[in-house]
Amino acid sequence: MALINKDMNQITVMRQCELLELPRSSYYYEPVAESDQNLALMRCIDELHLEHPYYGVLCMQAELTTEQAPLNEKRVRRLMRKMGIEALYRKPNLSKPCPYSLKYPYLLRGLDICRSNQVWSMDITYIPMKKGFMYLCAVIDWHSRYLLGWKLSNTLSADFCIETLEESVAAYGKPEIVNTDQGSQFTSDAFTGWVKAKDICLSMDGKGRATDNVMIERFWRSLKYEKIYLHGYANNLELFLGITEYVYFYNEQRKHQSLGYKTPAGVHVMKSRPQKVAPVTALST
Repeated sequence: MALINKDMNQITVMRQCELLELPRSSYYYEPVAESDQNLALMRCIDELHLEHPYYGVLCMQAELTTEQAPLNEKRVRRLMRKMGIEALYRKPNLSKPCPYSLKYPYLLRGLDICRSNQVWSMDITYIPMKKGFMYLCAVIDWHSRYLLGWKLSNTLSADFCIETLEESVAAYGKPEIVNTDQGSQFTSDAFTGWVKAKDICLSMDGKGRATDNVMIERFWRSLKYEKIYLHGYANNLELFLGITEYVYFYNEQRKHQSLGYKTPAGVHVMKSRPQKVAPVTALST
């Protein structure tokens, strides 16, 4: 607790907690990391979500539970929330949305996306490791499938999303449209304010429509099946180097059928596109 100074001689920790109306148990509490069993379960949930994004808590529970190891519904629900995962389906319109919730219309329906920097797609995904997990935010150019920028974080905050987009704009110039989902990071005042200040149009997926942001969803699938799931990264540095290597391969070497078997770098035509240098791990293989 940054507000409490245990080295202060004049006021005890007990009195400081009283002044802040904070229970002393909250001050002394230390977060407990997820168990190895829960981390393994979270990876299974992540894999199932890629295969069946419409699976909710009950379907996940039914799919993963066994007679030897029955799963509790509350446990699956808690882990899915921690991972930022929810079932994708059209929900009934039972009430009007909060007027203070910043939502923007989906601008890509019927739009002819025919050039680089016209539309960028942005999202966050869960990345499992041997011990623990991270969140990955990335920005991709819709037309060329070129991955413009990415950043890892151990929290689901809006800050690292803004930093990822800010660095991408600094490197490649601003796009006409940025498309995201309706997650709290992208509807926050900080994120929407930054985008609008740059005079960029903001587009958001319809509720429960995975195909509205299909380009970044396809990249998540490629990254996890071609890299993350094949390597049990032990720490954040290994994970960072692994993603760096894969992004170079994906942009510069991996040919895409939808691009006429060209690479994203070959299609992404930008006057100011910085020269990409292969990471050391890529050059050594």
